[in-house]
Amino acid sequence: MSADDAFFCQAPPALGNQYYDDRAFRSLMTRRFGDRLQAVEGLLAEMGELAGGKLYRLQLEDRLNEPVLTRWDAWGNRIDRIEVTPLWRKASRIAAEFGLVAEAYEQRWGPLSRSLQFGLVYLFHASSDVYTCPLAMTDGAARTLLDSGNSSLADRAVPRLIHRNPEQAWTSGQWMTEATGGSDLGGSETRAVREGETWRLHGRKWFTSAVTSEMALTLARPEDSPAGSRSLALFYLETRDQAGGANGITVCRLKDKLGTRKVPTAELILDGTVAQLVKGTSGGIRDIVPMLEMTRTWNSACAVSAMRRGLALARDYARKRRAFGRPLSEQPLHLDTLAGMQARTEACLHLLFHVADLIGRRECGELGELGAQELRLLTSVAKLTTGRAAVAATREAIEAFGGAGYVEDTGLPLLLRDSHVLPIWEGTTNVLSLDLLRALAETGGIEPLTALAGRCRAACSDPRALEASVFAETTVKRLGEWYRQRVSEDAVDALEAGARRLALGLGRAAALALLCEHAQWALDHQGDDRAAEAASRLAAEGFGRLIDPAPAVTRRIAMEGDA
Repeated sequence: MSADDAFFCQAPPALGNQYYDDRAFRSLMTRRFGDRLQAVEGLLAEMGELAGGKLYRLQLEDRLNEPVLTRWDAWGNRIDRIEVTPLWRKASRIAAEFGLVAEAYEQRWGPLSRSLQFGLVYLFHASSDVYTCPLAMTDGAARTLLDSGNSSLADRAVPRLIHRNPEQAWTSGQWMTEATGGSDLGGSETRAVREGETWRLHGRKWFTSAVTSEMALTLARPEDSPAGSRSLALFYLETRDQAGGANGITVCRLKDKLGTRKVPTAELILDGTVAQLVKGTSGGIRDIVPMLEMTRTWNSACAVSAMRRGLALARDYARKRRAFGRPLSEQPLHLDTLAGMQARTEACLHLLFHVADLIGRRECGELGELGAQELRLLTSVAKLTTGRAAVAATREAIEAFGGAGYVEDTGLPLLLRDSHVLPIWEGTTNVLSLDLLRALAETGGIEPLTALAGRCRAACSDPRALEASVFAETTVKRLGEWYRQRVSEDAVDALEAGARRLALGLGRAAALALLCEHAQWALDHQGDDRAAEAASRLAAEGFGRLIDPAPAVTRRIAMEGDA
């Protein structure tokens, strides 16, 4: 045998049409769109074919390519040109032509427009090398500008941000993070100096994703304003001036990251960058709330998409890989592992699309006060729940391949690396857990989620779905009682210490409740009990336990563990 002969030959995992192959997603879309499904199914199937076919193959071929920063031209001129990868160039065209941002704003399907949009994003993301990053910020920028009341900026930028022609479509950056911190924006040092009707920005942005975008929204402190987060203002800028040169923007370097390596994330210096106020000279953090709501929901969509991709690959591989004399797909323990992955993915899928439905109804003026409170609570909860679930799910998917999952040229490690950003971007688990406490204070408590769990339980009659929904509702009530008791005691430190457990418990309970509700629908309308079995499995796993360790004990464990 020559040295070139292969000693190991294993058929790789393959993907089919990612719409038709996804039973849970097709069932959800059937329920949402009803008689109108036929009108959108062709679009979903076309994206599913791309995601499992040409785009996925290009992703594998493009594996070693990364963005390239060229600082100088041949004649010594500073140009700071960034060349993105072939896959990103292809993904940008697909995103515009399929209207991955536009679909939500064209309102062709009324309140369901957001469901169709996020359905397309869900199919697209896992094959796009995170081109969803600039798309999320573009959607967030469009929503922010429309909500700002600044008609001149909205009229200039929004038609470009939602354009379906790839040659005319813009994307937007979101430049908030500085060396002083990401989540804690109060220490931002970028200054805004007024010059007549315009402003010029001076400062350093430490982490700016998708820096190749045509515009960005950023925070800066107007000159002579006091320190603190309330004095920050929101600014609009375009990255190129009228002559096509850099708008006072210098790219220091591209970040060397664990994952999302195709995303051109840069460290920038703003030196006289021309910008315009979006609203007032203060309250900028409040003004970016619409952006954060959108980007966090996109984050949830990307998380569930990553979970589904890992499962799809692992499931196909299980049919091909033989071990101990038979395929993995015939081995009980491996089947049990895949069933657990499917159950968790389905629950997160329904949580994501429930949030998308709430957003769609609000944008069409069809969301009542209780629904608005539910959306306020669930936006952060859904993001943190799905983000953490994606890391666990992709880790499990890698393990399902054994050693092959650890080998770079299989393309599999990319799933795990890229998923690790999802609990970090747009607010870490702890930051969002604290945001949940603020949201609970704003909405008057946990009752909107109790009502949600109750509605889902009332829809169930199948014993499996009913039992699981009762567990979900009981969990929400128990977590609500814990929260109310701590509030009544004014136990601020105990609330903060337990905020993560509270948020994750509520997120998992809401996801399970929504899965139970859909499980009953699938039984009644499709004769399919797999969602009911998935719900029963999740309830049996249990979650939502809260503890209240003494602060001194917590500190000893956390900070004195090496002593």
